[in-house]
Amino acid sequence: MRTLGSPLVVLLLQATAGATSEGSSTGIVSLIARSTALTFAVLGLLGLLSVWSWGIFLYKWWTFRRAARQSAQFLEVFRQNASPDAPNGPNPRAPAGRPTLKSLTAVDRALLRASAVEVNKLESRVSFLATVASMAPFVGLFGTVWGIMSAFEQIGITGSTSLQAVGTPIAEALVATAAGLAAAIPAVIFYNYLSQRVRLFASEMDDFAMEFLNISERNFT
Repeated sequence: MRTLGSPLVVLLLQATAGATSEGSSTGIVSLIARSTALTFAVLGLLGLLSVWSWGIFLYKWWTFRRAARQSAQFLEVFRQNASPDAPNGPNPRAPAGRPTLKSLTAVDRALLRASAVEVNKLESRVSFLATVASMAPFVGLFGTVWGIMSAFEQIGITGSTSLQAVGTPIAEALVATAAGLAAAIPAVIFYNYLSQRVRLFASEMDDFAMEFLNISERNFT
């Protein structure tokens, strides 16, 4: 048993060491380190797009949060003063020289123009997220295709078709696709979220415009 146990222990130690070295050699960091210059360029571009997307999202999230707070405060003050029961509401016993509106159409056009300007401000930079979401997977796929081409070229030179010779270069090439998806998926989520918030702001501005026109027509025409 003692003579049989010693070789088994040696084999187990060798297998453990081999598995450890193989796992470390096929890690993501080592795969990226062995990538070609073009793959490095693709990964750098995808990393830049991802950082830019996160920056836009965080800035827009802060901007939209501030805009929602300011809009709520404005609407609260406006509706308090526009209420018939308010001390300075639209229906107090007005003097004879009460101001009147000559054209509600002009007021409507002014409100539409102001709403369009604000929506354009809210939508700025949001379209870039859609560009990243649609472009990043193709950039990653380009890096993968190029890496697979280089891998097959190397296989043709060496003449080896073993799994060890084929697997590692293909794994290195697939890193670019993974990076493209990692950049595209958050960009899609950010774009959908911010677009929904912009539509909500636009709807609130349309509601306010209709409310303002109704009050103006009732009290100033």
